Amino acid sequence: MTAELSGKADNLVTLRQPILYAEQMWRNQRIWPIVIVLTGLVALPASVVVNHGHINGANTELFLLYVPLGLLYGAGMLYNRQRSALDVTEGGLKVSRLLRSVVIGYDLIRNTRVQKLETHFLEGRKRLIRPINRPLMSKDALFVRLKGDDPRTAEVRRLLGSQLVADDILAVPIPDPDAMAWEITSRLPERTGVNLGGQRRRKRARTR
Repeated sequence: MTAELSGKADNLVTLRQPILYAEQMWRNQRIWPIVIVLTGLVALPASVVVNHGHINGANTELFLLYVPLGLLYGAGMLYNRQRSALDVTEGGLKVSRLLRSVVIGYDLIRNTRVQKLETHFLEGRKRLIRPINRPLMSKDALFVRLKGDDPRTAEVRRLLGSQLVADDILAVPIPDPDAMAWEITSRLPERTGVNLGGQRRRKRARTR
């Protein structure tokens, strides 16, 4: 399901970075699919040994249940990891999650900046910090300010959820938020300035 909020065709991906929430989930939970599969694989031969060559029905059920469940769980996490990303496209900033993608038109973006992710979860929003994501809080993230008086901002907030969007601010942890900030800013209709938190602007390679 893709919500087109820009009014332009999303036809050219020029920059893509993974959303680190999905990457962090994969790193912390990737062992569990293996554990689940091994449990199912061990159950059947263990049953044969314990029952002197006879297969126990309960352990057979474990084998038939745990192996597909573990494989499905692992495949789901891999798919979520691959799909969760930010894309700078001709049509707008594309935010892809597990079940949907939202394209935010550049005309809806006021400016971008780079800040610590923890600043997105101050005061009453601390309850939205999931334990698995705490290591990301001290890292730089991309902050995108949207036009608060535009009805499309409310739609973005509804589709992406409160973890990513607070009021008119979209905050996303990605590997290189500086590069993404400049890519987005260069495409804004009014060329709004970008705040990189005191960091120096990176130099672009000259093309001959």
